[in-house]
Amino acid sequence: MSIRHFVRLKLRLTANGLRGQSWRVALFVLGAVLAAIAAVGGYVAFSVAGLLGEERAAEVVLPLGGAVVVLGWLFLPLVFFGVDESLDPARFALLPLPRRTLIGGLFAASLVGVPAVATFVGTLGTVHSAARLGGPAAALVQVVGVVTGLLLCAALSRSVTSAFATALRSRRARDLATVLLAVTAALLGPLQLAALAGAERADWGGVARVADVVAWTPLGAPYSMGPDVVAGRWWAVPVKLAIVLISIGLLLRWWAATLERAMLGTAGNGRARQRSAADRPPVEQLVPRWLPATRFGALTAREMRYWWRESRRRASLITFSVIGVFLPVMLTVSSGSRSFPTGMLVFVGALAAVSLANQFGFEGSAYAANVVAGVPGRVELASRVAGFSAYVGPAFIAIAVVVGVVTNRPVAIPAALGALVAGYGMALAAVLSMSVRAAYALPETANPFAMSSGGGTAKGLLSFVAIIAAALATLPLQLGAHFFHDVWLWAGLPVGTAYGAAGFLLGLRLAGRSLDRRMPELLATVSAAQ
Repeated sequence: MSIRHFVRLKLRLTANGLRGQSWRVALFVLGAVLAAIAAVGGYVAFSVAGLLGEERAAEVVLPLGGAVVVLGWLFLPLVFFGVDESLDPARFALLPLPRRTLIGGLFAASLVGVPAVATFVGTLGTVHSAARLGGPAAALVQVVGVVTGLLLCAALSRSVTSAFATALRSRRARDLATVLLAVTAALLGPLQLAALAGAERADWGGVARVADVVAWTPLGAPYSMGPDVVAGRWWAVPVKLAIVLISIGLLLRWWAATLERAMLGTAGNGRARQRSAADRPPVEQLVPRWLPATRFGALTAREMRYWWRESRRRASLITFSVIGVFLPVMLTVSSGSRSFPTGMLVFVGALAAVSLANQFGFEGSAYAANVVAGVPGRVELASRVAGFSAYVGPAFIAIAVVVGVVTNRPVAIPAALGALVAGYGMALAAVLSMSVRAAYALPETANPFAMSSGGGTAKGLLSFVAIIAAALATLPLQLGAHFFHDVWLWAGLPVGTAYGAAGFLLGLRLAGRSLDRRMPELLATVSAAQ
């Protein structure tokens, strides 16, 4: 079995997944249109330096822009889109395939898709700039840089998501996974701060020095080869090419190791103590004492347990926790302002609710138990939100405290918490209905970031719709916080909590009725074969 067979299989599965599914075709077309717009924008941004004839601008823009593209391939799958795993590696576990053939085939198949094509077209703008500034030789070298850069993007995305997924399957390693992701996000801080500070002070010399450093890292090296030829630094081209190729090789080796462990099922299979039937806890002990002994309490306890133990849900919790802390802090510090970031806090609150946009898809056919039991829609949705909020609530408190300390305004911590709750409640109003009307099935794989064809676009669109809806709904609060700042400091918590609760109750009422009518259709949707 050669690599081309993997590519053909990926194309065949993608086509079969679109056949007879009008909503998937629509999402695929919409995703292709958005990707085309992004590709054209990237091409224009990368080619501006060449069109203006600015050699030094190209040495700054190309490596920094390329680094942004590579980091986008790293973080966007973790946060919004997931990774397309139409070819589930676990399905090849019983086939006598050499590891090199398997990794090469899966890697080649990952390059067949809309994101890879859009990235390739967008980064061709660097070739345009190199050709305008240095002629055919510089353009040819930059073509090599674009190709190796695309390979680096795919290798980085696949290896990191696979390694993170493997770590999350082991409950003992989840804390380590959290720390690693937090450290990775923290490493972006100094670069972001240096670039923004240089731009705000018009210190282009500082920005250029940052670009020179980035150009010698795997992030910017592929996109700085053309400018090196333009500047006459031919000796730098093979060195940077070696840096990129070695990085790709190491990433693929890492991916192969984590993929092999996942296929063999060795991750997280620690020695569990065998319990006899007499040692197993009674059903009553599965529901905490502080929850009511009702159907709502039992479902809430189940959701709390699922959110911590199921790898897909746990991945969402960890990713939100890291981004929720770092995003407002980095925005505040990089802007150099001590004003309270109310709008950003609303965004973070809405981002938390996005995890529930496909809450029924997490369960798949297991949702049939609730359908057979006849759980009312409002009870079903309320218990799911309550179980998820048991983890989101403490995270909100931690975020509010951190932002208050960073802005040196501890008195504003309650107002920050109110903004978070308001954004969360308003996003829930949109998310609950979307989870009933726009649910989609997830592939049967241990990778918590895996998406079937079209699933990544659906996840991204649902996320953006929920965030935009929350931003528009909380606009009066944001304006009030801006114009009546002193009043907002003491009224932010009660007003924000009431605002968010009103949005949640409205969304619960509408989505509950819809769920009562659509239980069979919803079950058929989330349990569809991938």
